[in-house]
Amino acid sequence: MTVVQVHFDLPVEHGGWPPVTVESLRAEPVGDDVVRLSGPPRFAFGVSSGDLIRVERDADGRHWATELVAWSGRCTIRVVPFGSGPLRGSLQRVLDAFELFGVCGEGIQQYGIVTLDVPADADLTGVQRVLRTGARDGWWDYEEGCVGDAWLAAAPG
Repeated sequence: MTVVQVHFDLPVEHGGWPPVTVESLRAEPVGDDVVRLSGPPRFAFGVSSGDLIRVERDADGRHWATELVAWSGRCTIRVVPFGSGPLRGSLQRVLDAFELFGVCGEGIQQYGIVTLDVPADADLTGVQRVLRTGARDGWWDYEEGCVGDAWLAAAPG
């Protein structure tokens, strides 16, 4: 299997977030100008693991994302555990909290963030309940990096 790096330009918002201006993700070519993302993004919005992305190559041969061709149905959620909270900033404990739902992810210690990769067939209501409870109880803050209609429909009233 051939693997390429796909680069995403990231606009830096107020407060200097995200902390990078370009995110590079591993992907598998599936056509001349289309790749499938191999994992969830850490900072890019609107894409998830398994998505098909159209790319353009620059003069140096690097692949740059230009548009989403097809969504995989997976959701990307980013969680930042509070160092002063019950988890004491533990990225692993965030991952452990979602393992029951078949959700995997990756912690990035440098930025104190966990990227959750939520499968399309996961218990979305359960995942959201844990996210909201953790936010309410001071464990973490979170953002929805890429969600779809099923995620929105699973949200309580």
